Amino acid sequence: MSRRDVLGGGVALGLVAALHRSARAEARVADLVARMTPEEKAGQLTVVNDPFRWRPGGVNPGDFDRDQARIAAEIRAGRLGALFNGVGAEGAAGVQRIAVEESRLGVPLLFAADILHGLRTVFPVPLAEAASFDPGLAERTARAAAREGGASGIHQTYAPMVDIGRDQRWGRVVEGAGEDVLLGRLFAAARVRGFQGDSLADPLSLLATPKHFAAYGAAEGGLDYNSADLSDRTLREVYLPPFRAALGAGALSVMSAFNTIDGVPATGNPYLLTGILRREWGFAGFVVADYTADQELIAHGFAADGRDAARIAMLAGVDMVMMSDLYVRHLPGLVAEGAVPMARLDEAVSRVLSVKAALGLFETPYRGSDPAVEAREIGAAGIRALAREAGRRSAVLLRNSGVLPLRRDVRIALVGPLAAESVNAAGPWSLFADHARVVTIEQGLRAALSDPGLLSVARGTEVEAEIPGGIAGALAAAEAAEVVVLVAGESAFMSAEAQSRATIDVPAPQRALAEALAATGKPLIVLLKCGRALELSGAIAEAEAILVTWFLGSEEGNAVADLLFGDAAPSGRLPVSFPIRSGQEPYYYAHLSTGRPESPESAAYKARYREAPNRALHPFGHGLGYGVIRYSEPRLSAGTLGWESALTARATLTNTGARAVEELAQLYVRDRVARVARPVRLLAGFERVSVPAGGAAEVAFTLRRTDLGYLDPEGRQTVEPGEFDLWIAPDAESGLPARFTLAPG
Repeated sequence: MSRRDVLGGGVALGLVAALHRSARAEARVADLVARMTPEEKAGQLTVVNDPFRWRPGGVNPGDFDRDQARIAAEIRAGRLGALFNGVGAEGAAGVQRIAVEESRLGVPLLFAADILHGLRTVFPVPLAEAASFDPGLAERTARAAAREGGASGIHQTYAPMVDIGRDQRWGRVVEGAGEDVLLGRLFAAARVRGFQGDSLADPLSLLATPKHFAAYGAAEGGLDYNSADLSDRTLREVYLPPFRAALGAGALSVMSAFNTIDGVPATGNPYLLTGILRREWGFAGFVVADYTADQELIAHGFAADGRDAARIAMLAGVDMVMMSDLYVRHLPGLVAEGAVPMARLDEAVSRVLSVKAALGLFETPYRGSDPAVEAREIGAAGIRALAREAGRRSAVLLRNSGVLPLRRDVRIALVGPLAAESVNAAGPWSLFADHARVVTIEQGLRAALSDPGLLSVARGTEVEAEIPGGIAGALAAAEAAEVVVLVAGESAFMSAEAQSRATIDVPAPQRALAEALAATGKPLIVLLKCGRALELSGAIAEAEAILVTWFLGSEEGNAVADLLFGDAAPSGRLPVSFPIRSGQEPYYYAHLSTGRPESPESAAYKARYREAPNRALHPFGHGLGYGVIRYSEPRLSAGTLGWESALTARATLTNTGARAVEELAQLYVRDRVARVARPVRLLAGFERVSVPAGGAAEVAFTLRRTDLGYLDPEGRQTVEPGEFDLWIAPDAESGLPARFTLAPG
């Protein structure tokens, strides 16, 4: 895949929306808007938690509203347009009936939910799935999640999260596709296509909502909800492209972000929500604010009070507010006073109603309310197999001294606090998971061994605390085993929203456990649980094998067993750079050079820390299989790339190992001289290549002028003639360069 696979996405987003809107729907929307009171209009722009159907607790700050009578009265009065995080076919019709049959205009409710990586059946967390480097896999898992969600009475998902995550201290890295723009664009578009399917009117589709618009991943210090201070160039080259790709794939809803950009909160930012999203990109769907983000304009010091916050958000371009009554309370008065034009209110309502029409809610308001369909779709044939496949392909092998794969008759000591709890397999944002059907690592290994009795289990420590006698018990298990498998890292509660970390290491009690286990002399295999890149040190960093298992979902245990025992070989690659030390963050491969770059010849007075060189411990793109791959130097079809022609770069991949390898060959380029300093490398494409044991295979990439563009000092897309470096490599920091020249046009 290359940059051309996503270039041009979002060029005519208004046309994408138009495909979903018939003349009949347009007339229906216009008629409804004309008959609505300002209060009913404001109601269509409000979404609150669903108190009627089952939903998880403790998802957001504060308690869920348990007052069903009050919410029902608001729906009857036309003062609510949507509910979220209520799930289940049973009860969906009863809630919808209040809106359709008991309100004055009968406008159906929109049901939304946080479905990030599966509903009842859970797939790998999005960051893990990005490690597959296979957008097609993400499209398939999103499609499966949409089928379960649609059958459970959901119309919209607050996903995908398409923020670029370049600071691993930020907890929400786990929800996205990592640090690279190309990978982010490809996965954003794939997940939208998967969620929405061929038609939003299909009851088994979900309206996708790419989030958080925009630059939420640029939060200072990796601190969630924090300010983002970045140039317009960085905004447009790094943080906006995945959104444009998502909208180009057909998304008709966008969620605004919590952060400020250049001092202006995203939820009150007309430059983002109107200037870029509407005028530049032609987006015709609706914008929903994140949870209470409109109210938070007051805490930002950007709005004087709730009335002012409602005015600012509405005029900036926020069409719907979440868990806030500010629009219902204040918009009618603001319109009456002329502070908000009626035309702007009508515009917002029309957008929301048009999307409801695209979903087919006016014709089939009770979609998703049939328990028989729900029973058929939840865990349907093939979905568990897909979850297992996704788990296998998302794991990344960082190290292997040859200890893997294991024999099925080996005695294993499985140690660590993360090996046997379903929540730590499902991971964060698995709100609706069927935990009774989540396969833990312990269950997966026990089932795969020739004799279940060959597995002994010891907790050793808690995730962040010692257990009295815990290490002694773990050592006893290790002494009786041939190999030790340590499941270490972060729990599911240490990643995602509000889980920023100042130090991104494995917690100290687990590091002490690893040191004690390593001292036994038994081979140590580390299964690393995490929702971000981690700093690895000591016995964990030096283990005989390290397999990053992230949070792999419902089939985690079986997927891990498949890899450990060699039924499948690891093929995942890192979508984020693992630093040597936490203090390097934000660290990402596509950084700029400095006037004093570090070099192998000299580190004195160069851009480096005293404690660590300016490189990764395990770089972006790194991952091993069960073979040993060597790359030749790149071979170019010509030394000059013509302005209107193409250049082919080839490399030979040789496998000196005893097993075949599915290798991910990566193409990187660097513009050596430009009017704006360019990154030291940029991913330009990647291809999977099957390399037989003891054999070789060739990989080829085609480059064109359009692969080499950037924003000039005036912010215009440009390509300049000159010299470029090119690498075909297994990761972002290795490989031998070749050089070519782009000829003038």
